[in-house]
Amino acid sequence: QGLKPLVPTESSAPIFGTSKLSPDLPATDPFLGINKVPDLQKVFQRSDGLPVHLKRGVPDRMLYRTTMALTIGGTIYCLVALYIASQPKNQ
Repeated sequence: QGLKPLVPTESSAPIFGTSKLSPDLPATDPFLGINKVPDLQKVFQRSDGLPVHLKRGVPDRMLYRTTMALTIGGTIYCLVALYIASQPKNQ
């Protein structure tokens, strides 16, 4: 009997992807959408002194400030927890 190989000895046929649209798919389907890349390039390449992660205005600022607040809050929480854990226990 002996041991049987875990991997099949014959390789399967290769599967190739394609970037062509299906012929039965109309070109006006909503998931194709409008190309927004040129507009976004104009926004991100503008030289206004802002870092790239704040270029899109208020939503970016809110996300950045929330992230920084959670980071600082988490650091303070960890330091307090370490301080409390390092105290001797009185029984």
